[in-house]
Amino acid sequence: MSIPKKGTRKIIVDGEPFIWLIRRQATYTQEYCGNLHVAIEHAQKPGSVLVIITDRPHPQCWRTNEVRPVTPCDAAQWIRQAVQLGWQPQLPGITFEVRIAGLFMEKI
Repeated sequence: MSIPKKGTRKIIVDGEPFIWLIRRQATYTQEYCGNLHVAIEHAQKPGSVLVIITDRPHPQCWRTNEVRPVTPCDAAQWIRQAVQLGWQPQLPGITFEVRIAGLFMEKI
């Protein structure tokens, strides 16, 4: 599975190109629970997709008024942490799902 190219942002992390995407339209779960999801994959050799469930609310969440944007610096940090947890972005495989809890990342 790969992420759609439309609406993605490009980022270079440790010399490797990646694309990342945040859904513009919140899913029902994101509207209700508020967890923002970020999808990331390697730009040149897409393999396993990284899905990050952040601790940040989705802007369309009706339960909070707080909006904390995801910056390229955040995405780069999360990519590095996911690789340390075992994500291999250039190898085909199942979706690698992780959850952000403060400064730490855990595999789901």
